[in-house]
Amino acid sequence: MKKTKLFAAIMCSSLLILSIVFVAADHIDAPAVAGTTTDIADLYAFEGDNPNNTVFIATLQGPLTPGVVTENAAFDEDVLVEFNIDNTGDLIEDLVIQAIKRGDSMYFFGPAQPAQTGLSSEVAVFSERTAVKISDSTDVQIVTNNGMSFFAGPRRDAFYFDFNRFNEVISGTAAPDGFLPPGTAEDFFEALNVLAIAVEIPNSMLGTAPQHIANGIGGVANLAPSYNVWVSAKRKQ
Repeated sequence: MKKTKLFAAIMCSSLLILSIVFVAADHIDAPAVAGTTTDIADLYAFEGDNPNNTVFIATLQGPLTPGVVTENAAFDEDVLVEFNIDNTGDLIEDLVIQAIKRGDSMYFFGPAQPAQTGLSSEVAVFSERTAVKISDSTDVQIVTNNGMSFFAGPRRDAFYFDFNRFNEVISGTAAPDGFLPPGTAEDFFEALNVLAIAVEIPNSMLGTAPQHIANGIGGVANLAPSYNVWVSAKRKQ
């Protein structure tokens, strides 16, 4: 079987501790990919409605205005979106969940051990495969398989940020007052959309989370058992 190598265009990282939500955000911050089909907006990782499950969500190509812009936005068949899961604490992916578009569907592979780690990847065709039709604004498709659930399509951007005020602060026009207090800030992303890829899987498929001690990660001491999670968008070369 022919193997296609894909190489990372951008990477966004996060840390998932069981029962706690962690978010990593980018939103058009990377000049090399801003406005392209590999532009990652956010990564979300959190406990599912079933506490024995974990949900991973990657959003791309945001922000998209409602209407024609959102309707015309599409996943790229040359881009592999990969959720990377480190369950040993060495910051190297031990498992991957991959998503790649073919026709009108998104094909998911894994979770599986990657054929290789780092900036290049191969599609894990040897692993569990699930296809879900890509949803639109009126037809939402969710597919379940082997205890896992899958979705791909446009969604409202869940990221909250007063982007206009941020620009005023960094330009100095809002100094010395700085950011507005809670309740008065404006959510720039409230009416904007993204393309989203979502996976919910049983924790039993993630392996045993390592115990982080000493200085922990990022200088946080004595963290609970936790997975290191990041998402990458990799374009076929």
